[in-house]
Amino acid sequence: MEKKKYDELVEKHKPHETRVQNAFIAFVTGGLVGVLGQFLVDFYSWWLHISSKDASTFMIITLIFFASLFTALGFFDKWVTFARCGLIIPITGFAHSMTSAGIEYRKEGPIYGIGSNIFKLAGSVILYGVVSAWFFGLLRLIIMGG
Repeated sequence: MEKKKYDELVEKHKPHETRVQNAFIAFVTGGLVGVLGQFLVDFYSWWLHISSKDASTFMIITLIFFASLFTALGFFDKWVTFARCGLIIPITGFAHSMTSAGIEYRKEGPIYGIGSNIFKLAGSVILYGVVSAWFFGLLRLIIMGG
């Protein structure tokens, strides 16, 4: 097959991305997750009579719980396919990645399956988060002088 015909064939069957539409959907979905998070903080502050700082912990636990539950039930993946980074970037994406790995490797047992594989994706996030925090903390120490 000629290179030109091959390129035309590839271009014909190549999926086309609509970046503006994807960005808009991610923006709106991420915003809705933020609104839901703020609603939970306000609700827990009012209902439990605690500070917003303490209510934030309950909000994070709630979002992690529901993201893990919806992943286990099998429909969080469909939402992520639609919403893209709107659901992957917040804490819900972290919970989804760990739950997905746990479900995928559960047949191999609790140690060699779940324990060994649950941090496959989340491990890199933790590693680079810790390294970045250390680096910027050291930079602040050098610049601010203590």
